[in-house]
Amino acid sequence: MWSLRIRSHVSLFAVFVGLLLALPRVLAAPSSQDVVWPDATTTSPERLAQRQTFLEARDALSRRQMTRYETLLEQLEGYPLAPYLTYRELTRNLQKASPEAVGDFLEAESGSYLAHQLQRQWLHSLARQKRWDQYLSDYPGALGDTELACHALHARLTRGDKSALDEVEPLWNVARSQPEACDPVFDRWMAEGRLTPAITWERHTKAIKGRAYGLANYLARQMPDSWQGKARLMREVNRNPKALAQTARFREQSEAMQDIISHGIQRLARRDALQALALWRGYDAQQLFSHAERLATQETIAQRLIFQGHREQADQLLATVPALGNTDLVESLIRDALEQLDWERAYTWLNQLPAEAQDSERWRYWRARMIEELALENTGPEPRDLYAAVAATRSFYGFLSADKLGFEYRLLDQPAPVSDAVLADMEQHPALQRAYEWLMIGDTVAASREWYYTVPGLEHERIMAAGKLAQRWGWHRKGIQAMISARFWDDLQMRFPLAYQEHVQAAARDTAIHPHLLFAIARQESAFMPHARSPAGAMGLMQLMPATAQQTARRAGVPYRRADLLSPEKNIALGSRYLNELLTEFGGNRILATAAYNAGPYRVKQWLREKTHKLPYDVWIETIPFRETRGYVQNVLSYSVIYGYRMGEKSPFITAEEASAPF
Repeated sequence: MWSLRIRSHVSLFAVFVGLLLALPRVLAAPSSQDVVWPDATTTSPERLAQRQTFLEARDALSRRQMTRYETLLEQLEGYPLAPYLTYRELTRNLQKASPEAVGDFLEAESGSYLAHQLQRQWLHSLARQKRWDQYLSDYPGALGDTELACHALHARLTRGDKSALDEVEPLWNVARSQPEACDPVFDRWMAEGRLTPAITWERHTKAIKGRAYGLANYLARQMPDSWQGKARLMREVNRNPKALAQTARFREQSEAMQDIISHGIQRLARRDALQALALWRGYDAQQLFSHAERLATQETIAQRLIFQGHREQADQLLATVPALGNTDLVESLIRDALEQLDWERAYTWLNQLPAEAQDSERWRYWRARMIEELALENTGPEPRDLYAAVAATRSFYGFLSADKLGFEYRLLDQPAPVSDAVLADMEQHPALQRAYEWLMIGDTVAASREWYYTVPGLEHERIMAAGKLAQRWGWHRKGIQAMISARFWDDLQMRFPLAYQEHVQAAARDTAIHPHLLFAIARQESAFMPHARSPAGAMGLMQLMPATAQQTARRAGVPYRRADLLSPEKNIALGSRYLNELLTEFGGNRILATAAYNAGPYRVKQWLREKTHKLPYDVWIETIPFRETRGYVQNVLSYSVIYGYRMGEKSPFITAEEASAPF
């Protein structure tokens, strides 16, 4: 692809045309009224020529065509990506590089992603060569790299600095194996008598809980004989927590035994919470557990009791706990009560939430609902007042509250406060210029590295300025992330771009799905990143699994290739068809179809079947078993309203049919 060569007789216009033809499809301009992609009107012919020269120089360096490389490099003075060539030169044979050459690069590119990378590679090279004086001279400390930290301690020890031993325990006492580079330091630390049985036991316990069983076995062998029996007992309980029923084996009063019992009880609760509860009551009366260990064990048992349907026992257990420290547990108790339409129990647990959680939009909305359902009097603010306060927010619960009161949705929209001077300054920021050039070349991975290394550490106005530039480039995801990083929520044009609008409108016409919903799905799924890939294998703007896309294409009678999922036009077309199938399957109900898009239609049908009684739509959404799917549905419904506003239209939050549908 990059075989173009610049010759002296080739005009800059020809270079420009050739480069445009060579750009990969990922850089094809999205059809959006909000996006102005850089093109011939915003990029000079000289810069276009430099991009091509950079690619040629990189190719020449890879081929070791050094004369040609040097000639091309001379033409790249001032080009943002030129340091990448110098970096590549240095790292090709770093062990032979001079400290002066490395130091010059680090100084010239100080604070950059490349300087950070070279510094780490240089230190690793020095360590391999055992150049400890140079290592200590160049090691800045606090690089977040365990191997480099161990090399630094080793270097200090080789120079007779025994104070380095004081810094070893935090590196050793972790739940995982550490790099081999740490072994000399650890060996010296242990030879100096710094390792105690208590420290070894602490790491052994961490390893068991972290499922690093090989490490746990190794640590057990390092313990004195008097501790090895306890280590064997913990590993046995980890494998078979029902062994705790043999209470005579666990009578020893010690912190180690308490670790074994609490770990085993929590493991047992996952399988049989009732048995875990019964055993815990006996052990709690016998052992002097710490407050933190007791609370963690009780909360774990309670969570599993609820999950396994033993609500009464969970309530009885938690009634003995003076103050719950686990907000997630209390929220799960509230949701469990809501699912049973037990409004009194839900209200009781709501009042157990920390004050900060009670003041959230979510739980203020539900407080109003509970007061209404229970017809409570003299409980503080009236439900209408609570709803009105929440309705003033742009959120899922704000829109629910607005519907309750018949209010207009609150859609505060104001541009991020970025001055022209700061925006102009950020256009010249070296890291953003490098990210921009990588985008234009088609390497979004390299562009993202530059972005993530630099932008999150900037002050808020500069982060927002970077986001505005990213959106101008069509890099919507980074524009959205910039607003999140700066915690500025009110610039709806930045946070909810009308990206790929032509493709969305076409898909909407083909399926009769409103474009508001398609925009909302794409925004939630990928934040408009065409090449997004999930750990599960979903791909593209609307995050389709390849198998789902293939089946959808076959049913629609359209051609399909896996690579199509990385094409915005084809991904949106297939994603909209799949969503349309789900809407048909669930009677046009966006709540159920959206949940199915995230969790799969089988699970949604299973959740519906498992309900012993019908639920109001807001209760059903709040009690979706998967936290991710619950948030997903809430976001998509809310985003649909916002995209209606962005398109100058009104979009219903919950339709009358959805509000009255059986759940």
